[in-house]
Amino acid sequence: MDLVYEGFDEGIGSRWKTHLTGSGRLEAPGKSLRFITGGASSGSYTNAQIDDYQGLPRSRFFWTPPLRLTVTARFSHPAGQLHGTAGFGFWNDPLLMTEKRLPALPRAVWFFYASMPSNMKLDMATPGHGWKAASIDAQRGSALLWALLAPLLVPLMNLEPVYRAFWPRIQRALHIGEAPIPVDMTQWHTYVLDWGSKYAQFSLSENDAQSSSTILESPSPHGPLGFVMWQDNQYLQLTPWGRIRWGLLDTPEGQWMEVKELQIQPGGDEPV
Repeated sequence: MDLVYEGFDEGIGSRWKTHLTGSGRLEAPGKSLRFITGGASSGSYTNAQIDDYQGLPRSRFFWTPPLRLTVTARFSHPAGQLHGTAGFGFWNDPLLMTEKRLPALPRAVWFFYASMPSNMKLDMATPGHGWKAASIDAQRGSALLWALLAPLLVPLMNLEPVYRAFWPRIQRALHIGEAPIPVDMTQWHTYVLDWGSKYAQFSLSENDAQSSSTILESPSPHGPLGFVMWQDNQYLQLTPWGRIRWGLLDTPEGQWMEVKELQIQPGGDEPV
């Protein structure tokens, strides 16, 4: 794949597919793109999304490591006041969000936001909601044994000693890595993901490319994966102790994510 760069000077580039549901919409106010879900109702799913995988089988998704993703973005509301989920990065679309594919176990490496009452408690040391860097590969061979043991282990995870003894092992087997992103989401920040064949590194690049801070280093998921950038009004509760719940949220007027730079640079150095 060649270098992909979007400054959104003339709206949405031709390579991107859009997925708009409910009151979700995309607006290009000039050299940026806004993903708008403000005023959405809990009675219907609202999503504003661009991606590059609609109409493709997972085997033909475009992206494999090594590559670097750079996104400059801001949000209308801070963490906790922004409702729903949002983010950008790469995944395998396991939940049939855009196509009638067979369901799959998740693979993802991305910057991900989820508001309360979401609780995707995948990393023992990281809250199950908020603005975070995250990766997972539940299709690893090392995850198969734990999947077979799930009917026995999930009920036992309600016991704190069992949870603390077993979940770190399961987390390693699923290559789960997460870390909170300690920034004001309403301000412009440049988010950088270096997706390598063994490790992924998430960082913030402030002011210039020479000044950056690492947020997370985690095991990498396998590719190929598709690129996605979205904001919606859903929440999900999914915990090791068996809590599963999905729903929709009312969103405040004026809610959006705005992006003024998107770059995907294949190749380059592997994260060390």
